[in-house]
Amino acid sequence: MRLLPKANEACWCGSGKKFKRCHKQSQAEVVPHEISPIRPVPDTIDKPTWADGGDVERWDEPRVKSPEVIERMRRTGVLAADTLAYLGTIIKPGITTEEIDIAVHERAIELGSYPSPLNYPGVLDPFPKSVCTSVNEVICHGIPDARVLQEGDIVNCDVTLFKEGVHGDTNATFYVGEVDEMSQRLTQVTRDCTALGIAAAMPGEPINEIGRAIQTHAEANGFGVVRDFVGHGIGEQFHTDLQICHYYHPSLTDIIEVGMTFTIEPMITVGSWRSRMWDDGWTASTADGGRTAQFEHTLLITENGPQILTTPTNTVGHPYWDLARN
Repeated sequence: MRLLPKANEACWCGSGKKFKRCHKQSQAEVVPHEISPIRPVPDTIDKPTWADGGDVERWDEPRVKSPEVIERMRRTGVLAADTLAYLGTIIKPGITTEEIDIAVHERAIELGSYPSPLNYPGVLDPFPKSVCTSVNEVICHGIPDARVLQEGDIVNCDVTLFKEGVHGDTNATFYVGEVDEMSQRLTQVTRDCTALGIAAAMPGEPINEIGRAIQTHAEANGFGVVRDFVGHGIGEQFHTDLQICHYYHPSLTDIIEVGMTFTIEPMITVGSWRSRMWDDGWTASTADGGRTAQFEHTLLITENGPQILTTPTNTVGHPYWDLARN
């Protein structure tokens, strides 16, 4: 596993300079900024139980979905994917993560859907925004705020929509302008890890084969795999009891079945895979400040293998969506 060099060691980029004179200076720590008030959702839109301050309702949802639930998930998955693809057209230097949130919130309402993260209960406070925006060293669950995205940043946007009583969950890491070579490698390897994890999700195989495929590829390329956050079952509930680790976990021997629906969403790191939580109770960043990337799809398991439910309507101009065609 590659760790970030110490200040007086050679920079990882190969410039010949010391790390402190090269990329260390360009990697300013992401810190919280002002967060705007929660945005309303019209009463005409169907909402999950937590939308208006309620708890997350839990029940024993079948892991294998009925054909009727699957068809609803197909439609909602495409809406989430189209929303995420739209973000790829607006992310650029100078935009704030708050503006990204506004775009998702407004698009969700236009589509007659509810942005699933909004008001979702947490350990401390409910999540106050409609999308997670995780910049640079932030692994996941970053709260959109007034921070301006800078040239060279990378930002992972996690979009989940709720419509017709089901959720569609997807995310991607986007470049903000031109980014350095390591960030490009990190993002590409993370894309590849996602594709390999999806390919491993074959009926009849144990779930831990997904993590084995991801971990093997990430570590072969010198990157780490986050352990603290996992993929999950999804359907009428945002999160069901299925856990999809992105590293090999010998105890996860449940067999993948036709009709299962779950997410694969590996978080890959330049340095340590360990995380630290911010005081907001949501934001998780890498323990050593190294950059991290993530991609995610909602999958349906068919007799012929995994089928992606979060492919956007139009994939033209979005290299990431080549993955969605597989």
